[in-house]
Amino acid sequence: MNIQKLRTNHLENPLGYLLDTLSLSWIVTGKNEPGMETKVVMAADAAFAEILFESEWLEAINALDFQPKISLIPQTRYYWKVLAQSAAGELLAESEQAWFETAKQQGSWTAQWITPGEDQEAQPIVKKQFVLEKEVVAARLYICGLGLYEFEVNGQRTHDEYLLPGYHAYDFWQQYQTFDVTDSLKSGGNALGIMLGDGWYKGRFGFDGGYTNLYGEQLKLIAELNLSYADGTTETIVSDDSWLTQPSPVLKSSIYDGEVYDARKEVADWSVYTEDLAGWQRVAVLLDATDQLSARLSPALKYVESLIPEVIQSPAGETILDFKQNMVGWIAFKTQAPAGTEIGYEVGEELQGGNFYNDNLRTAEAKFTYISDGSERTVRPHFTFYGFRYAKLNGFDREINPADFIGYVIHSALEVTGKIETANPQVNQLIKNALWGQKGNFLDVPTDCPQRDERMGWTGDAQIFARTASYNMYTPAFYRKFMHDLRLEQEQLDGSIPFVVPMLKPKSSEGGFMGAGAAAWSDAATVIPWVLYEQHGDLSLLNEQYATMVDWVEYVYREDERSGSNRLWTTGFQFGDWLALDGKNPKAPIGGTDPKLVASVYYYYSATLTAKAAAALGKQADAEKYTALAESIKAALQAEFLTAKGRLAVNTQTAYVLFLYFDLVPQASLSRVIADFEAKLLEDDVHLKTGFVGTPYLCEALTKSGLTELAYSILLNEDYPSWLYAVNLGATTIWERWNSVLPDGKISGTDMNSLNHYAYGSIVEWLYRSVLGIQADPLHAGYRHFYLKPVPSAQLGAASGEYESSSGKIKSAWRILEDGQLHFAFEVPTQSMATIELPHCQATEIADQLQSFGITQTEIIQKGEGIAFTVAGGAYAFTYKPLKSYKVNYSIAMTYKELLAIKATRTVIFEHLPMLKGNDLALNQLDSPFETFSSVPIVQHFVNDRVLGEINEALAKL
Repeated sequence: MNIQKLRTNHLENPLGYLLDTLSLSWIVTGKNEPGMETKVVMAADAAFAEILFESEWLEAINALDFQPKISLIPQTRYYWKVLAQSAAGELLAESEQAWFETAKQQGSWTAQWITPGEDQEAQPIVKKQFVLEKEVVAARLYICGLGLYEFEVNGQRTHDEYLLPGYHAYDFWQQYQTFDVTDSLKSGGNALGIMLGDGWYKGRFGFDGGYTNLYGEQLKLIAELNLSYADGTTETIVSDDSWLTQPSPVLKSSIYDGEVYDARKEVADWSVYTEDLAGWQRVAVLLDATDQLSARLSPALKYVESLIPEVIQSPAGETILDFKQNMVGWIAFKTQAPAGTEIGYEVGEELQGGNFYNDNLRTAEAKFTYISDGSERTVRPHFTFYGFRYAKLNGFDREINPADFIGYVIHSALEVTGKIETANPQVNQLIKNALWGQKGNFLDVPTDCPQRDERMGWTGDAQIFARTASYNMYTPAFYRKFMHDLRLEQEQLDGSIPFVVPMLKPKSSEGGFMGAGAAAWSDAATVIPWVLYEQHGDLSLLNEQYATMVDWVEYVYREDERSGSNRLWTTGFQFGDWLALDGKNPKAPIGGTDPKLVASVYYYYSATLTAKAAAALGKQADAEKYTALAESIKAALQAEFLTAKGRLAVNTQTAYVLFLYFDLVPQASLSRVIADFEAKLLEDDVHLKTGFVGTPYLCEALTKSGLTELAYSILLNEDYPSWLYAVNLGATTIWERWNSVLPDGKISGTDMNSLNHYAYGSIVEWLYRSVLGIQADPLHAGYRHFYLKPVPSAQLGAASGEYESSSGKIKSAWRILEDGQLHFAFEVPTQSMATIELPHCQATEIADQLQSFGITQTEIIQKGEGIAFTVAGGAYAFTYKPLKSYKVNYSIAMTYKELLAIKATRTVIFEHLPMLKGNDLALNQLDSPFETFSSVPIVQHFVNDRVLGEINEALAKL
């Protein structure tokens, strides 16, 4: 037995984070011991000699939100561990020790904001020298530099973070970081050197990159170095007018445009103690307040992995690096060019005609230029990042060694928690693409894209992808910071939620601001907190974000009241089903689904989630209030958009998806709406036409409606529009548009066309929830209890995967055997319970297998044509002959509908009879055996016994 994954506020050993609420969690693995208990012990020292807190023995083994009753002292390290004992009191396990260290007390700064001034020709450096005459036993640097900063102590980079302090709503709070620099100091002369860059704070930023100085017009810095000496005394070195500055070799830097670095202008010993301070000037002290400074929430931005490129020569004679992966970060390279030589690169996502291309980055130059001083070295940018696969080299006059170039992948350092492998290589690549899209866009905020002149925290993309993200990576701390920014912005907007967070508020002379208050985008206020709770089970996080949920629903309610109290949301600007393919105007991005339907469904969804959150938090009055509101919205939706005979009045894929996914269809009308949904998809040639709203729920709605084969068919389509269309064209991330690249390899447009835009990667949620069947239970959130109910299909053949949940590792796998049997294998975490649902299964068929796991007949529930039973932690496997054949022998004896529902059989038919595609007369024959099609008037001139025979032969080979 092991106790592992000890986390404080969802972080491992956090130093200087905001711990206004203290939440501890851990996971127990190994043999399940009934009656086990755990306890938490906290101490002031690593030897646990001075115990500060000791809990009672706890029944819950995998704690997800244990909150110790202890008052924390600022700037103090606490150690903690977890013990487990048997029901008889025998010690079973003891965890490794974990620790956390508190930050400064709020408002306790004695340092001052300082600025290098605005007359610098380049991005500045700042320096502080000091002499230590006593032995230092502990040293902490508390620091914030705006826009961005890096620092060195005594000539050494003492940390592994980049783009500090990250991107957040600087106008409401400024995150400072805490660093342990004890080992970097020495007796005698010491120096702290800080580089500053414009970054998001004052550099060119915003939609189309049109704004500067969004948050401030001066770079600034605040820092305190707290020293504890061996003799028990302390000292604090603070930023003030004694600090020094001069221009750095970074001549200019920009999030969008890149960086220019002139090594000839490097300042010798800029971060080392020296008696020669010629050229240094004193900084200016700012009177800016320090009350908005806050301990950090952002997980660190780090190098996560690195890639070595292939070198190619383009038809235009360009030397291009191909990293084989659309990535986010930057390129470091070795050089020993003659002094004054300008070398560097510019980046792009796609080649055109084999030549370098980056017009889809719009105004973002995305370059790095290095001016050599003649020395040999490895160089990199400091205050920018790029989204790219390709880099065109500029100024290199020697043969290129690919080993001299390293692509460093940079994103918020989050643990990868999920993986899926299927029998289809293209689907496997799609899954990888979605993960890489997340890596590229989880750079302190969940951005829409990482490459062009945008890179903003669009709330719609964030909520659409939230559950996929939380399967892929361990996200609670990341989203907590994002939701903190969202809440601060909301408080200025009377409950509304911006389209982007942090919200852009350019100066009035430069135009308006990015807007607020639209369905699906602003509903990030309710969706993300609930996803976090279901996935991780931390009530403290849900409680922290509950006010955000309530205020958003109340905002929409007031809009409803102002427009007539009809319990529909009909006011204001709406994105609709953004980028859907069914709009009347193909150039309009809003799609064909009535935006009022979309908005009103999300009104219902947010009210429902708020009611659920209230119930989970024990706020019964609120739960009843928002449940009643949700029911009234549901009734209004049905009255407005369902006819008296149960037909959905809006005949779009997304309308069906929303009504079915959110259970808005009355039971009496359900079969009619499902049949109409199926007919709509067949009419659309079983290809999606959904946009940002419909796509995330499309396959899940089909599965809920018993149309799983159609869901698989849509997943496996390879022509436009489909997920695998991009895969077949070499995509390594998710595209913004279904046809971002055309079949001939040409980019489809440059105005709004990102090749790393993760929203449509939300299909991976369906792969986890339905293909693998791993589903959270909101009544036992955090996978204390969960469901394993996979839905196999011969179209995919096999799937396996795992998810490192907050309660431990979950595994699910299935495959269809040669003899037609189904094989399932599952793993349930040690202290969790799971309800397993086996499809098309009779309990008597696997009675011996069930008995071998201690599952009795009385514990088995019949569910439709399958069975369900609940198990404790452990590994389980079942093999049986299903009631329904999963290994289908395809033939023309099948109905036209059955053949259209399968991607492979549909392909065979249309290859032989292309005139059937979308043919209304043929669609009227859906329930007819295909072998009778020679009598259908529209095709009888083309179908004869020979054609039917060829089709039948091709079907038999599948």
